[in-house]
Amino acid sequence: MKRTSGTKSPAHHARCRTGPRQSALFGALVLLAATSASVAAADDGPGPLGVTAVAETTTQSARVGALFAAGAGDLAGHHYCTASVVHSPHRNLVVTAAHCLGGDKDLVFVPGYRDGKAPFGVWRVKRRFLPGGWTRDEDEDSDVAFAVLDEQGGRGIEDTVGGNRFVTGMATGATAVTLTGYPNSREAPISCTNKPRAHSRTQQRIDCPGFTGGTSGSPWINGDREVVGVLGGHDHGGTTADTSYSVAFGAEAAHLYADAAGDP
Repeated sequence: MKRTSGTKSPAHHARCRTGPRQSALFGALVLLAATSASVAAADDGPGPLGVTAVAETTTQSARVGALFAAGAGDLAGHHYCTASVVHSPHRNLVVTAAHCLGGDKDLVFVPGYRDGKAPFGVWRVKRRFLPGGWTRDEDEDSDVAFAVLDEQGGRGIEDTVGGNRFVTGMATGATAVTLTGYPNSREAPISCTNKPRAHSRTQQRIDCPGFTGGTSGSPWINGDREVVGVLGGHDHGGTTADTSYSVAFGAEAAHLYADAAGDP
């Protein structure tokens, strides 16, 4: 299952379908999440792990948004991937999966997107930074990318919604992380917290149900508000909606970030 949208995306990836069974399953997951979260709150605990629910509207979820092909008109139903704002000197940077930025169509990023609305504006992608391993042969160990966004009224995207730090070299599974992304079947983001584990020396994996097509590029954010993964990598993010993958950020990701962050 490639986690780009079920509609044809600018990256031209294979389709992913969400049927009635998955929709019913997701409804059950949301109910379970609400029940479990209530219990955790009563016990003053950290909340349930491995449970997916609709993401709350917070300053953190506002930093995550959906990618669209520019000129799509009405936003509803046209998002195809997920991206998130990361801190940079020029305050203009988002991170996503490399397979979300392929092709040559103009793209826009909509932070905090919900139900066809853009509460923090629609931001045009000005430049894309993809690693050499991906541009040469779509190496799954290079499935991470950055996009520089145009300013609006002299302000960068980070001035508007803030940004999380992008970090490399973190030990996989050192802490739990929260995934937030936009399934193509929904008009609001979903979120799940769990502890990742190593899939290989270069890939990490996490068990979170319901991350179907459209969630490619979803950030993996730890408790220190650091992006330590993005949904993608192995099999473009995984072959089932319940287990997702990310590149383990190393030297290539660090160099790519440095190049993108230095772009005005």
